[in-house]
Amino acid sequence: MIIKKFQARTETEAILLAKEELGKDAIVMNIKTVKPKGFYGLFKKPVVEITAAIDDNDSYNSSGEKMLSELQKIQEVAKPAPSVATALNPNILEEREEPKAENAIEKRLNDLQKLLETQLVEKNEKAAGSEEQAEKSVNRKNEACIQLVQDQLVNNEMDEKYVSQIISEVEKGLPREAGVDNVLSSVYQRIILKLGQRKAIEISEEGPKFLFFIGPTGVGKTTTIAKLASDFVLKKKAKVALIASDTYRIAAVEQLKTYANILSIPLQVAYSPEDMGQVKEEFSDMDLVFIDTAGRSHQNQEQKEDLAELLKVIPKEEREIFLVLSATTKYRDLLKITDCYSDIAEYNLIFTKLDETSCIGNIYNLKMHTGAPLSYTTSGQNVPDDIGIIDAQDIAKKLLGGNDY
Repeated sequence: MIIKKFQARTETEAILLAKEELGKDAIVMNIKTVKPKGFYGLFKKPVVEITAAIDDNDSYNSSGEKMLSELQKIQEVAKPAPSVATALNPNILEEREEPKAENAIEKRLNDLQKLLETQLVEKNEKAAGSEEQAEKSVNRKNEACIQLVQDQLVNNEMDEKYVSQIISEVEKGLPREAGVDNVLSSVYQRIILKLGQRKAIEISEEGPKFLFFIGPTGVGKTTTIAKLASDFVLKKKAKVALIASDTYRIAAVEQLKTYANILSIPLQVAYSPEDMGQVKEEFSDMDLVFIDTAGRSHQNQEQKEDLAELLKVIPKEEREIFLVLSATTKYRDLLKITDCYSDIAEYNLIFTKLDETSCIGNIYNLKMHTGAPLSYTTSGQNVPDDIGIIDAQDIAKKLLGGNDY
C-alpha cells in the first residue's frame, strides 16, 4: 500500500492532487485542516491536508532483467548506421549483403552479453549474504513498528487478547517493508471495523418508543436521560415524556422533575410493574418515553429480578434498553456488570465520564466482550451538551495515541 499526504487550499483541490498522482482508485483515509506554524503563520491561511492511499501491485524487474534491458539498448545503439544511399533507398539492404561486418558486430555483442551475464551471476552470489541480512533488517523494522502500536494500545488499557487479535490480523496483510504509516493505517481501519455500527435513538412512526436506562448507581443515568430528552425536545421538536422508576432515591425523582418542568414535558413515577403498565397507556401518544431505573448491584439477585419484571411490561418491539457504564470503572468490575445485565435483556452501551479518564480501551473491550452496539458517550455534566453519538473514528485515533496520527 502506498500512503501519501497532499495539501491544497480546499478539500476538492487536495483530492484532485491525490487522484492525479495516485490514480482514480486512490482512497481518502483522513482529512484535516493544517494551520501554518510559527510567527509568519499568523499571516497565512490554513490549508486542507488529506491522507490518501492506494494498493501497490506493480511488480519490479529483477536486477538481471534490468541489465538485459540495458543490453538490448546497447544492441540497438551498436547497429551500423545506414549510408546515405541506404537511407534514401531501403531496398539496397536486401540487394547488398555485408556478412563480414554484421558477423563481427554480432560476435562483439555476444561476447559482451556473456561478460555481463557472468558479472551478474558473480554479483548475485556475493550479495546473497547481504540480502539475507537486508531481509532480517526489514523484518526487524516491521516488528519494531508493530510493537510500537501494540504498546500504545495496551497502554490505553485495551485487553491484550484483543490487541493480539488485531495485530495478528493486520500482520497478514502488511507489505514486505511496512512503515509506521502502513501499520497505523491498517490497525486504525481494523479498530473501526470491529467497533461496528453505532446505535442512535430514532423516532418511530409506528408508535411511542420506551427507552430504559439501566446500570449501576452513580454512573450518570439521570443526567444522561436529561441530556438526550433535551436534545429531542429542543432540537428535534419531538413529543417526549419521562418516567421515574428509581424510587430508592428521592433525589433522582426530584432531579427528573426539575428537568421535566424546564422542558415542559410530562413526568410520571412508576413504583411497580403494574404502575408501569398504566403509565404506558397514558403516554401512548408520545414519540419517546425515557425511563430512569434504580441503580442495582450486579451481585443482588432480587434486584435483578425486579428489573426483569419491570422490563417485561413493555413488549420487545416497543422498547430499547441502554446499559449506562462509567469509563472510570475498573475493567474487572465492568465485565461482571455487563455479564449480569446480559442475563436480563439485550442492551446498547453508553459510556459516561470520558472527561475523567485518559484511557478509553474499555470501550473497545466491552464492545468485544458483549457484542452489544455502541450508542453514546458523555464527557461532562452540562445539559443538554456534553453528550454525543459515539464516533468510531475518534475512538480509534485516541486509542492509537491522539486525535491525529
